[in-house]
Amino acid sequence: MKGKRNVLLALSAAASLLFLTACGNQAASGGDSAGSSGSGQAREVAIGWSGPQSGGQALYGKNTLNGLQMAIDDMNAAGGIKVGSDTVKLKLEALDDKYLPNETATNARRLRSENKATIIFTPHSGGVFALQTFNVQEKFLIAAYTSEPKVTEANNPLTVRIPPSYDNYPKTFSEEMMNRFGKKAALVPGTHQYAKDWSALFKQTWTGLGGEIVAENPVDYNKESDFAPAVTKALAAKPDVLFVGGASQPTALVIKAARDQGFSGGFIVMDQAKLEEMEPILKDPKLLEGFIGVNPASLYPTEGTKKFVERYKKKFGADKVPTSEVAYHYMAMHVFAKAMELAGTTDDAAAIRAKIAEACKQLSDDDIPSLAKGITEDGALIVVPRATTMKEGKYVQIPLPVKQ
Repeated sequence: MKGKRNVLLALSAAASLLFLTACGNQAASGGDSAGSSGSGQAREVAIGWSGPQSGGQALYGKNTLNGLQMAIDDMNAAGGIKVGSDTVKLKLEALDDKYLPNETATNARRLRSENKATIIFTPHSGGVFALQTFNVQEKFLIAAYTSEPKVTEANNPLTVRIPPSYDNYPKTFSEEMMNRFGKKAALVPGTHQYAKDWSALFKQTWTGLGGEIVAENPVDYNKESDFAPAVTKALAAKPDVLFVGGASQPTALVIKAARDQGFSGGFIVMDQAKLEEMEPILKDPKLLEGFIGVNPASLYPTEGTKKFVERYKKKFGADKVPTSEVAYHYMAMHVFAKAMELAGTTDDAAAIRAKIAEACKQLSDDDIPSLAKGITEDGALIVVPRATTMKEGKYVQIPLPVKQ
């Protein structure tokens, strides 16, 4: 009996030792899956996105996602970012909102509650306005990819507008087209909120310069595929210039419909549509004679842009050219990541927002395309707007006054 008791005691002691060793190993590994830099593991942090992945704006949404994902992949491949004592890897969580503001709001609440996202990107003004009704209360930062000036006029302390305001463009665009083609303009814009706001500013600018609005025929760029009827109505008023715009693909189809019906005037194109995406759809560059719109991102004269374009083509294909949506999202993600590092937090939206200006200064034009120079008091990244027009078969860049 005594020998048997000794054996049992020995087995019990060995089991206790194994249990303590296992506990010690778990503690050394950091315990949960979050980990920390002290254990050699990286903590994962979600970056939220709500935008169109279906419908007429799907390509536009894909471009913004490509920019974000490329930035996140590059940072993660370099080892992640350093936030306090933690090594942090970023993970993009994207939800389709079909370009509908109510869906954006639903998605944001899900990204906040399920994924704990402190930064949520959305690439349309309607979505931004929906989020601005509750983002301060729910303590998340809106990364607003829209040039709508009302986004920053709201003075929402947790909103950062990424691209330059569209009110940089109408005056220069209008003067150029009036000088070349005449003072009668017809509008065939989209019906989404951004197009309505852009159209209102354009009409005010055009008439203020002595021009005349001879027709206005909005059409749903997200649902329609045949734009000929709306174009026919607009051309019946004998305009010199057509004001058009929405996503690149439908905008190109509107331009083609106008040329097919014999229109030889100019096109003022909202900044949502991109020249480099319309060209492949139109096939014949001559159809864009007299076009004026935003400058292709690939032509921005910085070393960082050149490197970015080369890396983008390697990642997505030699025939792929990054649009400004891609470049701006790549840039903005780097700015937000640097701001998290400087703030020493990934979950305090106000602290991250407070470090945006310093983050811009610590990044370099040699590495980051279209790099912002800082941020305005009302939350707009300070970036330089550029415009391009086609004259006699050649693209010509036009300087713009800077209005953030």
